[in-house]
Amino acid sequence: MDALNGFHQNVLTTHSRKVLRIISHFGLYEYLRMPFGIKNAPSHYQRMMNTIFPLELLEGWLIIYIDNIIICSETWQLHLERLSLVIRKILQVNMEISLKKCNSWFNELKALGHVVSGLSLGVDKNKVAAVLLKQMPQKKKEMMSFLGFASYYRQHLKDLAIHARSLYRICDQQTVFKMKQERIQAYKKIRYALTNAPLLLRPVWKLPFSLYIDACGEGLGAALHQVQIVNDKPYERQIYFISRRIKPTEARYGASRIEFLFLIWALEKLHYYLDGSVF
Repeated sequence: MDALNGFHQNVLTTHSRKVLRIISHFGLYEYLRMPFGIKNAPSHYQRMMNTIFPLELLEGWLIIYIDNIIICSETWQLHLERLSLVIRKILQVNMEISLKKCNSWFNELKALGHVVSGLSLGVDKNKVAAVLLKQMPQKKKEMMSFLGFASYYRQHLKDLAIHARSLYRICDQQTVFKMKQERIQAYKKIRYALTNAPLLLRPVWKLPFSLYIDACGEGLGAALHQVQIVNDKPYERQIYFISRRIKPTEARYGASRIEFLFLIWALEKLHYYLDGSVF
């Protein structure tokens, strides 16, 4: 579900109207409802939605991001019950929903640049294709934009920080932007990784995990895998990828110390998967 002009459904207080006044040669204007573009509007709207559906969010079957509402269910009957409950609450608070953006009875959906299903999390290929159609960055701002986009999908990209290290260097204020062969290769590797980003499988908590780590002079990378049974055959599946650049002080560490450092970092980053699990 998607709220219809979500922000505009919020009536402003008298004080807020005064703060948001617009003065022009035509006169003085005041917003009566919350406009788009205010710095704290998204957080206020999110808090309001969380207040309307507190128990549903706590139980985990309802997901809300600003004005997007996602209902998750295991069966058709349960989904109907939950859908009816959400609609009743929406009617109680006089919220309007955009019917054009409502989709029901899907096994997977696109949300926030991802393709989400009950079994996996994938990258929205349309979002990736739109960025990859652009030419190679020619300015620092363009490169930072590309790296920011890649970082958004970092959980899908193995050793992203290691590949991107040389690209981050040329974005420093004191560095002249110049795409040398090494940086062009790094840029192509990230593009290829985005294009072929793997599906991340939903973990089966009763099965053990496998944690692979790799520490080198350029950065730290780790991959969390799990052997799952598909059609009575075991397959090793990707669950999550993490990586980061090595700090200047860490670059002076010995091989054994940097590996222990990285192992601790990986365990802390993936604690929500590994705490209480066998790996």
